[in-house]
Amino acid sequence: MDYLKQTRQWVEHFVIALNLCPFAAVPFRKDRIRFVLESGTDPDDLMRTFLKELNYLYQIDAETTETTLIVHPNVLTDFLDYNDFLGVVDELLEASGLVGIIQVASFHPGYEFADGPTGDPANYTNRSPFPMLHLIREASISRAVEHYPEPEQIPVINTAKLRAMGMDKVKNYWKK
Repeated sequence: MDYLKQTRQWVEHFVIALNLCPFAAVPFRKDRIRFVLESGTDPDDLMRTFLKELNYLYQIDAETTETTLIVHPNVLTDFLDYNDFLGVVDELLEASGLVGIIQVASFHPGYEFADGPTGDPANYTNRSPFPMLHLIREASISRAVEHYPEPEQIPVINTAKLRAMGMDKVKNYWKK
Protein backbone atom coordinates (compact mmCIF):
# COMPACT_ATOMS: atom_id res chain seq x y z
CA MET A 1 0.00 0.00 0.00
CA ASP A 2 1.32 3.43 -0.91
CA TYR A 3 0.50 5.39 2.24
CA LEU A 4 2.08 8.61 1.05
CA LYS A 5 0.30 8.55 -2.31
CA GLN A 6 -3.04 8.04 -0.56
CA THR A 7 -2.23 10.85 1.85
CA ARG A 8 -1.39 13.21 -1.02
CA GLN A 9 -4.68 12.31 -2.67
CA TRP A 10 -6.55 13.01 0.58
CA VAL A 11 -4.87 16.42 0.88
CA GLU A 12 -5.73 17.29 -2.72
CA HIS A 13 -9.19 15.76 -3.08
CA PHE A 14 -10.55 16.38 0.41
CA VAL A 15 -8.65 19.06 2.34
CA ILE A 16 -7.99 21.35 -0.63
CA ALA A 17 -11.07 20.48 -2.69
CA LEU A 18 -13.36 21.34 0.23
CA ASN A 19 -11.14 24.26 1.29
CA LEU A 20 -10.94 22.89 4.83
CA CYS A 21 -7.54 24.51 5.16
CA PRO A 22 -7.47 27.66 3.04
CA PHE A 23 -3.69 27.73 3.41
CA ALA A 24 -2.95 24.22 2.06
CA ALA A 25 -3.33 24.73 -1.70
CA VAL A 26 -0.29 26.95 -2.32
CA PRO A 27 2.30 24.78 -0.54
CA PHE A 28 0.75 21.68 -2.11
CA ARG A 29 0.95 23.10 -5.64
CA LYS A 30 4.48 24.36 -5.04
CA ASP A 31 5.51 20.94 -3.68
CA ARG A 32 6.47 22.41 -0.31
CA ILE A 33 4.68 19.81 1.79
CA ARG A 34 7.02 17.09 2.97
CA PHE A 35 5.33 13.70 3.28
CA VAL A 36 7.21 11.35 5.60
CA LEU A 37 6.34 7.72 6.29
CA GLU A 38 7.08 6.25 9.70
CA SER A 39 6.55 2.54 9.12
CA GLY A 40 7.49 1.41 12.62
CA THR A 41 5.07 -0.11 15.07
CA ASP A 42 6.40 1.35 18.29
CA PRO A 43 5.67 4.84 19.66
CA ASP A 44 9.42 5.25 20.26
CA ASP A 45 9.95 4.97 16.49
CA LEU A 46 7.43 7.74 16.00
CA MET A 47 9.08 9.90 18.67
CA ARG A 48 12.44 9.60 16.90
CA THR A 49 10.91 10.47 13.54
CA PHE A 50 9.03 13.38 15.07
CA LEU A 51 12.24 14.81 16.58
CA LYS A 52 14.13 14.26 13.31
CA GLU A 53 11.41 16.08 11.35
CA LEU A 54 11.22 18.93 13.88
CA ASN A 55 14.93 19.43 13.37
CA TYR A 56 14.62 19.17 9.59
CA LEU A 57 11.79 21.69 9.39
CA TYR A 58 13.59 24.08 11.71
CA GLN A 59 16.78 23.98 9.63
CA ILE A 60 15.37 23.96 6.09
CA ASP A 61 14.17 27.08 4.30
CA ALA A 62 10.38 27.46 4.00
CA GLU A 63 10.81 27.95 0.26
CA THR A 64 11.96 24.32 0.15
CA THR A 65 9.65 22.78 2.77
CA GLU A 66 6.75 24.72 4.22
CA THR A 67 5.24 21.99 6.36
CA THR A 68 5.59 18.27 7.11
CA LEU A 69 3.07 15.46 7.41
CA ILE A 70 4.36 12.42 9.29
CA VAL A 71 2.17 9.49 8.30
CA HIS A 72 2.37 6.58 10.75
CA PRO A 73 -0.10 3.86 9.72
CA ASN A 74 1.22 1.08 11.98
CA VAL A 75 1.53 2.84 15.31
CA LEU A 76 -1.13 4.52 17.46
CA THR A 77 -3.93 3.21 15.27
CA ASP A 78 -6.34 3.39 18.22
CA PHE A 79 -7.57 6.98 18.49
CA LEU A 80 -7.45 7.09 22.30
CA ASP A 81 -3.83 5.87 22.32
CA TYR A 82 -3.03 8.42 19.63
CA ASN A 83 -4.76 11.18 21.58
CA ASP A 84 -2.75 10.27 24.70
CA PHE A 85 0.45 10.39 22.62
CA LEU A 86 -0.26 14.02 21.72
CA GLY A 87 0.80 14.89 25.28
CA VAL A 88 4.19 13.31 24.54
CA VAL A 89 4.35 15.35 21.32
CA ASP A 90 3.74 18.54 23.30
CA GLU A 91 6.49 17.59 25.76
CA LEU A 92 8.94 16.85 22.94
CA LEU A 93 8.10 20.12 21.22
CA GLU A 94 8.71 22.01 24.46
CA ALA A 95 11.94 20.14 25.20
CA SER A 96 13.18 20.95 21.71
CA GLY A 97 12.75 24.67 22.35
CA LEU A 98 10.54 25.03 19.28
CA VAL A 99 7.30 26.07 20.95
CA GLY A 100 6.24 29.24 19.17
CA ILE A 101 8.24 28.26 16.09
CA ILE A 102 6.55 25.01 15.09
CA GLN A 103 3.14 23.71 16.10
CA VAL A 104 1.55 20.31 15.61
CA ALA A 105 -1.90 19.56 14.25
CA SER A 106 -3.36 16.11 14.73
CA PHE A 107 -5.18 13.89 12.24
CA HIS A 108 -6.45 10.33 12.66
CA PRO A 109 -8.94 8.07 10.86
CA GLY A 110 -10.90 7.68 14.10
CA TYR A 111 -10.82 11.33 15.15
CA GLU A 112 -13.74 12.31 17.39
CA PHE A 113 -14.26 15.68 19.00
CA ALA A 114 -15.04 15.22 22.69
CA ASP A 115 -17.88 17.74 22.63
CA GLY A 116 -19.56 16.51 19.42
CA PRO A 117 -22.16 13.85 18.84
CA THR A 118 -21.09 10.37 17.76
CA GLY A 119 -21.16 10.07 13.99
CA ASP A 120 -20.85 13.83 13.51
CA PRO A 121 -19.62 14.67 9.98
CA ALA A 122 -17.62 17.51 11.60
CA ASN A 123 -15.15 14.90 12.90
CA TYR A 124 -13.88 14.65 9.34
CA THR A 125 -12.21 18.05 9.69
CA ASN A 126 -9.51 16.11 11.57
CA ARG A 127 -9.89 12.67 10.03
CA SER A 128 -7.22 11.36 7.72
CA PRO A 129 -6.68 8.05 5.92
CA PHE A 130 -3.94 7.12 8.41
CA PRO A 131 -2.75 8.50 11.74
CA MET A 132 -0.51 11.50 11.16
CA LEU A 133 1.16 14.47 12.78
CA HIS A 134 1.26 17.75 10.89
CA LEU A 135 4.24 19.98 11.71
CA ILE A 136 3.51 23.59 10.81
CA ARG A 137 5.74 26.64 10.90
CA GLU A 138 4.13 29.31 13.06
CA ALA A 139 5.62 32.03 10.83
CA SER A 140 3.78 30.50 7.87
CA ILE A 141 0.52 30.55 9.78
CA SER A 142 1.08 34.16 10.79
CA ARG A 143 1.74 35.20 7.19
CA ALA A 144 -1.28 33.31 5.91
CA VAL A 145 -3.77 34.67 8.44
CA GLU A 146 -2.67 38.27 7.81
CA HIS A 147 -4.57 38.13 4.54
CA TYR A 148 -7.46 35.97 5.67
CA PRO A 149 -10.49 37.63 7.25
CA GLU A 150 -11.43 36.12 10.61
CA PRO A 151 -9.21 33.02 10.59
CA GLU A 152 -10.68 31.97 13.93
CA GLN A 153 -13.89 31.22 12.02
CA ILE A 154 -12.27 28.49 9.89
CA PRO A 155 -13.23 25.64 12.28
CA VAL A 156 -16.78 27.00 12.60
CA ILE A 157 -17.12 27.27 8.81
CA ASN A 158 -15.69 23.77 8.30
CA THR A 159 -18.00 22.22 10.88
CA ALA A 160 -21.05 23.86 9.31
CA LYS A 161 -19.91 22.87 5.79
CA LEU A 162 -19.44 19.20 6.63
CA ARG A 163 -22.66 18.97 8.61
CA ALA A 164 -24.55 20.56 5.73
CA MET A 165 -23.03 18.05 3.31
CA GLY A 166 -24.11 15.12 5.44
CA MET A 167 -22.19 11.99 6.29
CA ASP A 168 -22.66 10.15 2.97
CA LYS A 169 -21.35 13.02 0.85
CA VAL A 170 -18.46 13.68 3.27
CA LYS A 171 -17.42 10.02 3.14
CA ASN A 172 -17.54 10.05 -0.67
CA TYR A 173 -15.20 13.06 -0.79
CA TRP A 174 -12.96 11.58 1.89
CA LYS A 175 -12.47 8.32 0.00
CA LYS A 176 -11.40 9.92 -3.30
